[in-house]
Amino acid sequence: MTTSLSQAPASGAPRAYMLPSARRFLLWTGLVALLAWVLVPIYFVALGAFGGRTGVFRWPKSIWPSDLSVAPMMQFLNIEGVFNALMNSFIAAGLTVVFSILLGAPAGYALARYTFRGQNAYRLLVLLTRAFPLAILALPLTVSFIRIGLYDTPFGVSLIHTVLALPFAALVTQSLFMGIPREYEEAAWVFGCTRFQAFVKVVLPLALPGLAATAIFAFVISWNEVFAASILTVRERTLTAYLLKILSESPLHYRFAGGFILIIPSVLFIFAVRRYLFAVWGIASK
Repeated sequence: MTTSLSQAPASGAPRAYMLPSARRFLLWTGLVALLAWVLVPIYFVALGAFGGRTGVFRWPKSIWPSDLSVAPMMQFLNIEGVFNALMNSFIAAGLTVVFSILLGAPAGYALARYTFRGQNAYRLLVLLTRAFPLAILALPLTVSFIRIGLYDTPFGVSLIHTVLALPFAALVTQSLFMGIPREYEEAAWVFGCTRFQAFVKVVLPLALPGLAATAIFAFVISWNEVFAASILTVRERTLTAYLLKILSESPLHYRFAGGFILIIPSVLFIFAVRRYLFAVWGIASK
């Protein structure tokens, strides 16, 4: 009896030792599969963009091609109007990020910190702004923008993109500020800070991960949106609207080049703010 009892922990040790290894294996397998799901399409788009006509139609595809060149990409960028459309996309996306944070963060802070009559109705109205399809609003928006002088401008496009991103910005920042204890601000008030100083010095640094996520969402919405940019611009089109216009009759490798240019800025923007994103779940859990 004593022998069997003394041997029981030894027999259970290998199983306890194997479980973390199995979980680690499943974790790394999932990460590799996720990376492949994201990176493999980008890789093949890059092959088509930098491989030219021969790279697009070569079969089977080589994993390590030796004839890649920047010449096809430069030829695409030298097409009349492409560079101007690229700059318009950056302007519209940058303004959308700024407007979404400047308008969404105060709205989220008010919803998180204050209780007022009609709070739930206000939250519902914020969501209902996404209930109206742009196709229904296309004609009124076009007429209004022509009258006030915002038609065919990146600024006008950014206003529409801000409307699309604002519900997400307000609700995400609301949940973010709810996760930051009010006692932090009260402690700052005790030490002589005003409400604005307490927000800037205490709350805002803790809210940076969530604001970074909001900025990424607003940037991606503006960068990839095509319908509003197509109906509200004629000469000053964004890159997505311009590519939709010219790529239907363009060679296939030019289409790959356009797709690659649309992918890279979003990836670089996410990479630039990645250090704020790593803490977002930690902030939310406090």
